[in-house]
Amino acid sequence: LRRQRQMCIRDRDIGIEPLPHMTCRDRNLNATKALLLGLSMEGVHNVLVVTGDPIPTEDRNEVKSVFNFNSRKLAQYIVSLAGEGREMPSAMTVLGALNLNARNFDVELRRAVEKLENGMSGFLTQPVLSAQAVENLRKARQTLGERAKILAGIMPVVSQRNAIFMENEINGIHVEEDIIQRFAGLDREQGEALGLEVSMQMAREALPYADGFYLMTPFNRVALMERLIARLKTELLDAEG
Repeated sequence: LRRQRQMCIRDRDIGIEPLPHMTCRDRNLNATKALLLGLSMEGVHNVLVVTGDPIPTEDRNEVKSVFNFNSRKLAQYIVSLAGEGREMPSAMTVLGALNLNARNFDVELRRAVEKLENGMSGFLTQPVLSAQAVENLRKARQTLGERAKILAGIMPVVSQRNAIFMENEINGIHVEEDIIQRFAGLDREQGEALGLEVSMQMAREALPYADGFYLMTPFNRVALMERLIARLKTELLDAEG
């Protein structure tokens, strides 16, 4: 509820359209419905829906997962809440995740098609940090066509340690080995400069197949993201019109 209030304040006072992130793991049907209706009453009309990861093994004695849905069924349920005589006065735009780094991307694409059929209208991808991710993005655009909006994820790598951690420890992210090696021996300033260049390279390669970008900030480095936004705008988005 605190996060819900914060998102609504952002929308009203700053003019930034909020996009709450909902998983299927932590709420049952009644709690999910209550949250959705509360968001709708506060003027929040977009939601990102993912199935979510299981509770880590070491925590399962104290915390239990609640999986009444997967992301496709939850999307279908959200869509069903809106309409004449329904509980929600206006429809929500439901977005989902698209993992460009999935081991079997054909399966991921089939799920994406099913998500569209169940009411989703677009996808946010995992960070694009490899040539294979760009190729899978091309396949996604070819398969999904104009039915879905696709926002390519851009997350600057800032050091070799950061790149290795992302590659080995974060599910769904793949950092190309060449990128990892390029960060060897760089200090903080040099690492940020290279991270900016890599992000711009990935954005250039992804842009023909994406409707836009969404950005992930590493380690609260806001100044780095301001530089990235400025370059994306002037070098890519303005040029595209």
